[in-house]
This record gives sequence, structure tokens and C-alpha cells, in this order.
Amino acid sequence: MSLSSFFAPVDLHKLSQKQDIYASNMAENMTINSGVFPDLNNQTYDIALIGVLDDRHSVHNKGAASAPDAFRRKFYQLNAGQHRTNMVDLGNIKAGNKVSDTYVALKLVLVELITKNITPLIIGGGQDLTYAQYMAYEDLEQKVDLVVVDSHFDMGENEEGTIETTSASYLNKIFIHEPNYLFNFSNIGYQSYFVSQDQLRVMDKLYFDVHRLGAFSGKINLVEPVIRNANMVSFDLSAIRSSDACGNANASPNGFYGDEACQICRYAGMNDKLSSIGFYEYNPSLDAHEQTAMLLAQMVWYFIDGFYSRKNDIPLQPKSQYVTYRTNLKDGSQELVFVKSKKTDRWWMQVPYPKGTSQNERFHLVPCLYEDYQTAVSGEMPDLWWRTYQKLS
Repeated sequence: MSLSSFFAPVDLHKLSQKQDIYASNMAENMTINSGVFPDLNNQTYDIALIGVLDDRHSVHNKGAASAPDAFRRKFYQLNAGQHRTNMVDLGNIKAGNKVSDTYVALKLVLVELITKNITPLIIGGGQDLTYAQYMAYEDLEQKVDLVVVDSHFDMGENEEGTIETTSASYLNKIFIHEPNYLFNFSNIGYQSYFVSQDQLRVMDKLYFDVHRLGAFSGKINLVEPVIRNANMVSFDLSAIRSSDACGNANASPNGFYGDEACQICRYAGMNDKLSSIGFYEYNPSLDAHEQTAMLLAQMVWYFIDGFYSRKNDIPLQPKSQYVTYRTNLKDGSQELVFVKSKKTDRWWMQVPYPKGTSQNERFHLVPCLYEDYQTAVSGEMPDLWWRTYQKLS
């Protein structure tokens, strides 16, 4: 089946006035499916913009299905950055007869794009679409590091105790899915009063990495190593404070500031491993003066800027571009090995595979901070090293 059958083209006449378009605008610097579906086989694209017109499983936020075109109205008018943008807008995936049909359509589209080395950039719709985003990696038979930017852990159940795939429960579907392709899950920006102690215990038991909003207050750079290892990112707009992004029924007074959200997106773009990203839960019906649409457009702009600023900073390839540091715990029980890039000054830890768990590799490289190295030099075990070792067991 051709990918074009999943998409409705972009109606440019509804999105902009002729006098609003200039040669420097994003709309003039990308290929847009406005009636003729782009040739993905004979044209080389780096990023594909995909709208998804489905919010049926978005909890308390009906209206998010109209997000893609409201986003485009602002995004198309932004000026292109300094990098030559090789981007395509494929249009909108039409809602299926059932929500599960929409999931299948999105999954198939993502598999095709990732196979072609094109990074999908999804504008939803409900955050339950993250489940379809994740399912693409099952078809690709690829282990996944999933990073979610969200004020909640979306692990809810209905009154009967069963699990549905909604924007409030999709994580449970991912965690229990078999076969399991999830290597690690990280949350960025959860707010403690939205998270139960039972949920925190589950995250701790699974050795997942969860980070409170307050941990990044005035230190948004701490997000970078968390997001650097992600294969896929899901960004819930409710993670941004309502004063900066009111276009979401679940927005609250606290959250990331708009500029912090843009920086997170730039870090995501710079991640050499990242192969898909989704932005969910934007609701135009609640968006006073289209402020949230403009912020989302700027967030995507920063993701693209980060994407074209990638350094191909893959550890130890070649080894001459990296410096290796070794230190021991106080009791001498373990040598800890760190790697620093000469190109970017970014750090990684080498975490050894337990005996008998890997036939091909001796260690796993996990992004870290200089502060983790300082902890190791002081003779203490960094928490990140221990959690990663447990996941490898």
C-alpha cells in the first residue's frame, strides 16, 4: 500500500495569505504535500512532518485533533535557520474508523520513513499516539530508549482495573507489551503532586530514570544527557506551564517555561540516535491568541536547528577523538571508566555487561554528566551506573 493513501494533503489556501509568505519562510524551504504526494524514493529528505487528526483517546482534551493545521499556520511563517533544510510535510494522517486503525496507519508510516533514514516529526492528536510511535520499533526489531516530557506518568487504569490505550494510560501498554523492545524509559519534568507513590515504586523497581521538574530549575542543561540516548521522544504540551502554553485542557500553573521547552527540543534534535519525535495534546480551541501554536512552532524550529547541528558524536568512533578516564571506588571493588568527546566535551560512562548476558559487547555506553565523573573520582558509585547495570542484568 502506498503511503499516500494514509494522508490528506495540506490545504495551503486555508493556512496562509499570499502576502504572509516570503522566500525566507519555512513554507518556501520545504516540500509540502498540497495535492501531489512527494516522491520519497527518488528524493532525499531528512525530516518528515506528519499531522495526525485523532484525539478520541485524549483524556479531558477534546479538540487536539485540529492541532496540525493550527500549528502549520505559525510554523510556515517562521524564517528558516542558517542550515539548508531538507524537509517534507506529508500532510495529515486521517482518523481511522477506529482509533486502532489510526495507530496502525501511523505505525506503518513511521516504519517506512525510519527505514528510509527519514526522521518523522509528529504533530498530534492525543499522546496515546505515542503507543503507535513505539510500535513502529517492534516492526523494525529495534531496542528502544523512550524519553517522555510530561508532568504525569501516564499509567492509569479504568474502573474495572483493565488498561486502555489512552493519553492517561499508554505507558502501561508499552511496559507490558510483548515482545518487549523497551530498553529504558526516562521521564523529564514530572510533578510530584501528579504522581502516586505506587507509580514511583514501579519506576524504581524497573530501574527507569524519572526526573522531577524542580531538578531542572535554572539548570536546563541537565536534560541533555537524559535525552541524548533516546531513540524516540514524546512531548506532552501539558509539561509546559499554562501561562506559556494555555492551549491544553490539562495545563497547570507549574511546568517548563517556553524557552526551556525550546532548549529541550534543540537537545533532542542534536541527538544522533533519535529517529522519531512526537508533539502531542495541543488544543487550538483553548489557545488564546494562538500563543501555544507559536510556541509549538518555535519548539519544532529549535528541534530542526538541533538536527542540523548534529556532530556525529558517536563514542569511540574513532577512538582518537575521545579521552578515556579511569577511577576506582573507595573499596576498590570496581573500576569505573568514562569517555569524553574532544569535539563536544560530552561525557559517557562505560557500564560492563554482567557475565553471560552479552556475547558481542563487553560494555554499554550511557550518556552522563561531568558531575557523574566527579562522583566516581570521589570514590562513590554514580546512581546512573548502578541503574544501568541492573537493566543489563
